[in-house]
Amino acid sequence: MAIKQTSKIEITVGVDENKVPESIKWSAEDGGIKNEKTKAVMLSVWNPEDKDTLRIDLWTKDMPVDEMKQFFHQTLVSMSDTFHKATGDEKMSATMKDFCDYFAEKLELKQK
Repeated sequence: MAIKQTSKIEITVGVDENKVPESIKWSAEDGGIKNEKTKAVMLSVWNPEDKDTLRIDLWTKDMPVDEMKQFFHQTLVSMSDTFHKATGDEKMSATMKDFCDYFAEKLELKQK
């Protein structure tokens, strides 16, 4: 199958003198996003030759801990959704969701 189109996603990181992120912006022009500010990024890519995951985890100095906890929780929930969509494994997806509920409960993220 021939590639008919390409799409570019770009992440720009501004760092201080110690290479600690101070600002992060991202663009995905096909999605209508141009230089949007963000405070954290988690990116995973699969290397098929090595059968290994390569990752970039970045967050700015001013990312509050309470927001980081919420970011992790939402990322875990979306990973369980993606896992279900990619594998069709309902049992493991439900187990992952149970862990997400436990995670939120222990971090007191759920509203009462």
